[in-house]
Amino acid sequence: METYSWYTQLVKPTWAPPSWLFGPVWTVFYAIIAVTYGTVFYKAFTKEIPWVVALPFALNLIFNFAFTPIQFGLKNNLLASIDILLVVGTLIWALWALYSFGLTEHIETGAPTYAWIIYANIPYLVWGIFATVLQLTITFLNR
Repeated sequence: METYSWYTQLVKPTWAPPSWLFGPVWTVFYAIIAVTYGTVFYKAFTKEIPWVVALPFALNLIFNFAFTPIQFGLKNNLLASIDILLVVGTLIWALWALYSFGLTEHIETGAPTYAWIIYANIPYLVWGIFATVLQLTITFLNR
C-alpha cells in the first residue's frame, strides 16, 4: 500500500494512463515476450541462430524485470528513467539483430526471416517508447 500511495502522490502529466491499465497491458506483453523470446532462446540453444542475436533479448529481459524494483522498491525515478531507456534500447537492438540475421540467412539459404517475432513485438516497442516518455516526464516533474 505504501508503494501505491507513493506513486499516486507523484506529479504526473495529464496524459498519463490510469494506474489500473498497467497490469492488463503488461500481462499481454509478457505473454508476447514469453512466446517470442522463448523462440529466440530456443533457436539459440539449438544453434539455429547465433547467441549474439539472442544477447539483446536477454539484456532486455534483465532491464525489463529490473524496472519495477527500481521504480517502486527503491522509489528512484532517475534510475528508473535510465533503466527504461535501456529497456527500449535493448529492444530496438534485439529486433534489429534478429532482422539483420534473418534477412542474411534468408538471402543466403532461403531460411525463414523471423519477421513474425519482430511484428509481434512492435506493440511492446510502441508501449515501451510511450512508457519511456512518461517515465522521463514523471522524473522531470518530480525533480
